[in-house]
Amino acid sequence: MLLDYLPIVFLGVFAVLFAAVNLSLTHLLGPKKPTRVKLSVYESGVQPVGDARQRFTIRFDLIAMLFIIFDIEVVFLYPWAVVFKKFSETNGTFILVEMLVFIGILLLGYIYAWKKGGLTWD
Repeated sequence: MLLDYLPIVFLGVFAVLFAAVNLSLTHLLGPKKPTRVKLSVYESGVQPVGDARQRFTIRFDLIAMLFIIFDIEVVFLYPWAVVFKKFSETNGTFILVEMLVFIGILLLGYIYAWKKGGLTWD
């Protein structure tokens, strides 16, 4: 029984050894010419200004969470659209009403977030 897992163990050991050997070789053989420009902080092509521990408002996190929630919910529309044609012959009305209820709930959530000011960026 445990012998069935032996190829997985070998693969894991091989992956760890391969990564360790590659990292060691690049560290030993790679060129090392540190300059002031190479050692400076680089963040998306913008030179850092001010304190790195700057506080962000909670609105930034709220908008990010709302985006993720609505983005993930919209992903559920794709499988429904794929199977709708196949099931529309037997109970297409039920499936259509079910998806309209789902979209209605999403729309209510979106309107609620909009009215509460969760989508405004100051």
